[in-house]
Amino acid sequence: MRVFRRSSAGATEGQAQGSQPAQAPEAPAKSKPPAQTGKGRPTPKRSEAEANRYRSLTGTTTSGRNRSSAAAPSRKLTPEEKARVRADRSKQMQAMRRGEDWALQPRDRGPMKKLARDYVDAHRRPTEFYLYAIVVAFVALEVGKSKFGHYAQDLLLAIIVVIIADMLFLHRSVKKLAAERLPGESTRGITFYAIMRALQLRRFRNPAPRIKPGDSF
Repeated sequence: MRVFRRSSAGATEGQAQGSQPAQAPEAPAKSKPPAQTGKGRPTPKRSEAEANRYRSLTGTTTSGRNRSSAAAPSRKLTPEEKARVRADRSKQMQAMRRGEDWALQPRDRGPMKKLARDYVDAHRRPTEFYLYAIVVAFVALEVGKSKFGHYAQDLLLAIIVVIIADMLFLHRSVKKLAAERLPGESTRGITFYAIMRALQLRRFRNPAPRIKPGDSF
């Protein structure tokens, strides 16, 4: 007959201790990377942060607000320097009137613009006198509203028709001349440039005309 006996106390305690789960090793404490531990600089004020936000690469503010520093005052010119500046400006204006390329504005430079100026200056065009006709028409309209009013209105309409017709003719002529004299050159904006010069009075054209009406060029 099999006899069951109670296990010893040591075995029981050993089994109890063996049944308990083993504790996991302690995980190492998480450490922040050096970039996240701190900014390494004091937090800027709100006004400084907004100023830097709208600052361009050149150091100026793009929005015009919160400017960091005012422009340094310029040094006053001496009387000799002022006289030299006036002389240089006068020299440049005279060169511009003569049509020298170095003194011209960017819109007047280039052989294409020079060709358009010479073509317009070499012809008497009705658009050259439209200002006089408009003044006469308005004077007639105001002086005699009852007697000359109808004729003044007809004169204004006739001036508009003549200007439009002359602009179309000038557009075709300048394009044709540019294709003959300067083949392969870009004619962008040349028609508008020629029309605006033709609408100006001859004495107020800049650069000044170097060709008289009727001369060949």
